[in-house]
Amino acid sequence: MEKIELQAQIRPETPVEKLRKQGFMPAVVYGHSKKTEHLAVLQSAFEKVFRKAGESTLVNLVVDGKSKNVIIHDTQRHYLTGKFEHADFYEVSMTEKLKATVALEFTGVSKAVKENGGILVTVLDEVEVECLPVDLPHNIVVDISSLNTFEDSIHVSDLKVDSKVQILTDGNEVVVKVSPPREVEAEMSAPVVEDVSKVEGAAEVKPETEEAAEEGKK
Repeated sequence: MEKIELQAQIRPETPVEKLRKQGFMPAVVYGHSKKTEHLAVLQSAFEKVFRKAGESTLVNLVVDGKSKNVIIHDTQRHYLTGKFEHADFYEVSMTEKLKATVALEFTGVSKAVKENGGILVTVLDEVEVECLPVDLPHNIVVDISSLNTFEDSIHVSDLKVDSKVQILTDGNEVVVKVSPPREVEAEMSAPVVEDVSKVEGAAEVKPETEEAAEEGKK
């Protein structure tokens, strides 16, 4: 397993905006029976690490020369630029099992899609697992080449993982399937019927009675 390292330092008494102008971003590290520490990490360095590790790979976080085994537990991004603005690191014990979400990576070619024009429908893109930190997979590969007909589907129970990894997501849940193109076309071409009576301010038309008609003539 590739060793991923990230340098950090105890956060100085500096306003967050000034910290960010210097190229750093605030972060915290915490864990079971661990004291929470407030950190500062280079934003550019964190971005590179996140691309490799995601939220399901061990990272060697070096805080002022002291190493910690962590996973990236949560992140915050700027709502416009998409740049990372904050990160939470969870320090793990290498002898205790942990729960984490692991991304699914889809590979292969589905006959139902390629030859029959079906639409690939991805229901799940991650699952929850439990294992020791050293056994935590970066992702789980899902081979869709078994989807030959529109009746075929891949369930969580079909996923292949190491025996040391337990998948906690319900095994009956569908991961991916193929829908016939006609179902999608039917949904797109279905006429939209609007109930104007529910529109605020819409006038209600009532049949005119004979008495009202006579009044109108007068």
